[in-house]
Amino acid sequence: MITSTNNNQIKNITSLIKKARERKAQRLFVVEGIRAVAEVPGDLLSAVYYVEGFTSSAEGEQFISDVVAKAPDIAIEEVAKSVFNSMSDTVTPQGVLALVKMQEFTLQDVIGQSSNQVAHVMILESLQDPGNMGTIIRTAEGAGATGIIMNNTTVDIYSPKVVRSTMGSIFRVPHIVVTDLCQTIDELKSEFGINVYAAHLKGEKSYDEFDFTSPTAFMIGNEGNGLSDEAAGHATSYLKIPMEGQLESLNASVAASLLMYETHRQRRT
Repeated sequence: MITSTNNNQIKNITSLIKKARERKAQRLFVVEGIRAVAEVPGDLLSAVYYVEGFTSSAEGEQFISDVVAKAPDIAIEEVAKSVFNSMSDTVTPQGVLALVKMQEFTLQDVIGQSSNQVAHVMILESLQDPGNMGTIIRTAEGAGATGIIMNNTTVDIYSPKVVRSTMGSIFRVPHIVVTDLCQTIDELKSEFGINVYAAHLKGEKSYDEFDFTSPTAFMIGNEGNGLSDEAAGHATSYLKIPMEGQLESLNASVAASLLMYETHRQRRT
């Protein structure tokens, strides 16, 4: 049992929770909670930690047995309650957390690998709110999006708040971070024949007037500033989301959800 917060493993977990730089350097991130850890594919698990007494219940013992079954070679450590509480990122810890390996995706993964998939991509520029990011990833899975592209000034997708809000979808939705978003957008258009739509105040046609049954990507900008002029300038077309009252824009995750589900509706019917 680990009984000290000075233990190097505990220090490393704390660092991974707090610092995006450490997550990127080690290619590891922290997943916390019973359901969340259960969602992690076995080949991505690096280590699992549980609070003392967790296995005293039949449910806890079964949970650890299930972890061993899907990842038999990883380290599984029991941690004193005070130590576990000190390293937990949640207000009411559930007594389990895991170190998880980051997945490696390509642009081809994001636009869809199989022959029956039609590209349905979300392009995110400089989103900052972890809740928005997590909601978009979760909605992307539900709406059948093929993947997500982000620039490197977007909130870290592997931060604990984002990971929690995805409810496991982070393991099932391909995603990449690119340094040159405009170049990637041009590649989507020229190399893969994907129509790239920008949700923009200058849009003259409503989003439900477009045909999204062909390969499609949507651009969503920063919560406060929207899309940069440079990125928006690389779009195939601008579209608008009609709004009543005096609103000028919607929450980024709400706008993204509307566009993804309109695409899902058109392709389903």
